[in-house]
Amino acid sequence: MPERPLCLFTRPQKIMVLSPGEELAALFAAAFSPAEVEVTALARGRGAVETLFIDPPDMLVVDAALADIPGLELVAMVKSENVYRQLPVAFVMDEAALVEDIDWCAAEVDELLTRPLTASMLRARISLTLARASRSLDANPLTKLPGNTSIIGRIQERIDRKEDFALAYADLDYFKSFNDKYGFSRGDEVLMMTARIIVNTVRAVGGAKAFVGHVGGDDFVFILPVDQVEAACQAVVRSFDDIVPHFYDADDRERGFIQSVDREGNRRSFPLMAISIAVIFNRDGRLTHYGEASQMAMTLKKKAKENPRSCYVLDKRQY
Repeated sequence: MPERPLCLFTRPQKIMVLSPGEELAALFAAAFSPAEVEVTALARGRGAVETLFIDPPDMLVVDAALADIPGLELVAMVKSENVYRQLPVAFVMDEAALVEDIDWCAAEVDELLTRPLTASMLRARISLTLARASRSLDANPLTKLPGNTSIIGRIQERIDRKEDFALAYADLDYFKSFNDKYGFSRGDEVLMMTARIIVNTVRAVGGAKAFVGHVGGDDFVFILPVDQVEAACQAVVRSFDDIVPHFYDADDRERGFIQSVDREGNRRSFPLMAISIAVIFNRDGRLTHYGEASQMAMTLKKKAKENPRSCYVLDKRQY
């Protein structure tokens, strides 16, 4: 088995397997290396619930053949706790038993595994379930774009492969003043518009493999080949400046500024929103850790924000 964390997780994934026999746990041992998965195997369901609450796993696998409690009843018990509703659960049963009258719409399982089951099939299905759960938990709730965990993983993956790439950090200037005056609902509309502009532009320039992430709030990230990023930045700035004035009331739009309160509680004038983009480059394996990229981008963003208008700044030190 590969000696690396499963699906680029930063640590082995903890999986609790509830099955009356040893066969299922043995199948996991055949399907995954210890560097990928740590398995806790328990034969009884009721005792497992207490263990699960004390030391929550990354995934729960429940065998329908449990003797002390019906498997789907145990799953419902676990999912009834709000803190564990997002815990991915796989349900294992004999394929012949699928003819039984089971209300799958009510069953709170995330994956169904049927016996006979091979190690290769188990590996594929469990890997997919863990990756799907990770993406779901990580996605920004507003834009549904990948969040911090995915962003960090994607950057570090490219660094580890010593790829040349451009990493752009984008955020909005004067967004807080807009939010304060017009409210969070209008603010969310601006964030959705910004996400659409960045995604559509980056995909148009870089194709399906281009990456866009939403750090949170008004902060976004995108990754493109070195020779494509400047064209994308120009297009994002142009589109944003064309569209964002229409989110303001007509009188504010005509004045070109709004009256709002600053962080010190003072009322003052704020320009219409602008977008600032800081771009750093990884060439010839210069970067070794995503933290370096983040720190360099933060420094560059300060320079970009010196310009009150929408703009982008390229890190010339890497040319």
